[in-house]
Amino acid sequence: MSFLLLDGPVGTELARRGVATPAPMWSASAIDAAPDVLAAVHHDYAQAGATVHTAATFRTTPRASGAAWERLARRAVDIARASIDPAHRVAGSIAPLEDCYRPDRSPSDPRPEHRMLARALASAGVDLLLCETFPHVAEALVAVEEAVATGVPTWLALTAGPDADLLTPAQIAEGAREAVRRGARAVLVDCVPADRTLPYVEAIARLDLGVPLGAYANAGREADGIGWRSNDPERGAQRYLAHARRWIEAGATIVGGCCGTSVAHVAALRAERDR
Repeated sequence: MSFLLLDGPVGTELARRGVATPAPMWSASAIDAAPDVLAAVHHDYAQAGATVHTAATFRTTPRASGAAWERLARRAVDIARASIDPAHRVAGSIAPLEDCYRPDRSPSDPRPEHRMLARALASAGVDLLLCETFPHVAEALVAVEEAVATGVPTWLALTAGPDADLLTPAQIAEGAREAVRRGARAVLVDCVPADRTLPYVEAIARLDLGVPLGAYANAGREADGIGWRSNDPERGAQRYLAHARRWIEAGATIVGGCCGTSVAHVAALRAERDR
């Protein structure tokens, strides 16, 4: 079974290792506060089999990180690069400017801020720009346009949120179509519960957009036993893998993990890929 393996969530793994990730910076707090732990997270995902690693730039924006935003973004890229195999790729994360589960808070003019981060990440030498966890299609497309304008390969990941109710499969598929028209080289679904991700993958696959399709889901509710603080991470990873197999059967060729998953989930995906 062939697919490109992404890493898993940085924020969840930092929290698992005792690093605080408070709002509004979240995982970006660790860039200065716990760089060694952040480096270890990237290293462990690489050891588990991931070959695309997302730098902790999800919240390195002026509105979330203040005046130090660009320095933090560059340092996050450097930390990721130094922690992985030189042959692996570093993705710069570009996220919604406000809450990724509150599309109603999307700014009326997000372009200047997305442009600043996209250019800073391109200058920092990322291998690709990942516009991720967007529940607001219009803002997502602006971010894609600004990322594409840097000349760095750009992917888009849209989310329907933790309850899979922010966007329908049809809306995500249409957003993916528009993103490809504007230059995205891959389209993905992210941070939807693993057991509710398949319809979104199928909806995009039906459009046959001519670019790779991917998915990296969250672990759903803690009671689902897929991730978070599970007492049996190996069993949780196998439950996640069972869902991922269906995404791959539907056409996904890029797979990883999002909130609540872990290094164990990436390792399970690698074992499946190499089987």
